Amino acid sequence: MASPGNRFKERLLAGEPQIGLWLSIPSAFTAEICATAGYDWLLLDGEHTPNSIQTVLAQVQAIGGYPISHPIARPLIGDPVLIKQLLDVGVQTLLIPMVDNAQQAAELVRATRYPPHGFRGVGYGTARVSRWDLRTDYPKVADQEVCLLVQAETQDAINNLDEICAVPGVDGVFLGPSDLAAAYGHLGNPGHPDVQAVIEQGIDTILKHGKAPGILTPDEALAKRYLALGAKFVAVGLEARVLARGVRELRERFRP
Repeated sequence: MASPGNRFKERLLAGEPQIGLWLSIPSAFTAEICATAGYDWLLLDGEHTPNSIQTVLAQVQAIGGYPISHPIARPLIGDPVLIKQLLDVGVQTLLIPMVDNAQQAAELVRATRYPPHGFRGVGYGTARVSRWDLRTDYPKVADQEVCLLVQAETQDAINNLDEICAVPGVDGVFLGPSDLAAAYGHLGNPGHPDVQAVIEQGIDTILKHGKAPGILTPDEALAKRYLALGAKFVAVGLEARVLARGVRELRERFRP
C-alpha cells in the first residue's frame, strides 16, 4: 500500500494559504457534517474540549471519507505520550499549545520522530497509522509525513519567536489571539491595536524564517487581512459558535 503523504504539509511548504474550521464538539457525526463543507483543514480541539484519543480517532475516520478536508489534532498539552497515541491512530498533523521557547519546540520535534532522530515509541505494526502493517513503507516515510505546528500564545513565546521558528522540524507557528490578548493585558479583546501589532509582527517573523504562520478568527475582515499579510493556515470560524448562533437566530425569528 503506497504512502498517502501529507497533503496539508505539502501545500504548506509550497506556500499555499489554506482555510480551516475549528471543531470543538467531540463528535464524529458533527465532524462529518463539517467535512462536507470542503474546508482545507479541520482542527480537532483537545485542549479546551472533552475530546479523547477515542473521539479524535472517530472524527479522523469520519473526515477521512471527504479527502478535501485534512484533520489536525490539538492535544491537551505537548505530552510525548499523547503525541505518540495521536500519531499511531493516524493523525498526521499536530497543533501543540503553549510553546514558549526553542527547547520546548525541539523536544516536540523529537517526540514526533522515530530514533535516531527522536524518541517516538515504535509500535506502528499494530497501529492504524500503518494500516496494521499493510503500509510496508511506513517506517521510511513516517518522519516526513508528520507536520508539526506549535502555538505562540504568551509574551515569552513572542520574545522567543525567532528562536522557535529556527528549530528544524517546526513547520508552522500558530498565533493564539485570545491568549495573546490576555498576555498583553487585553483579555477578551484580541482586536485591540496592541494585540494586532503583536500578531502582525509575529506573522512577519514567522515568514522571515520560511515557516507558515497560522491563526484563528471568526472576524471575516480580520481573516482576510491576515491572509493578505501572509498567514498560510487560517481558521475562519468555530463550529460550536456557528451552531449556537444559528439556533438562536432561528428562534428569535419566531418569537412573538
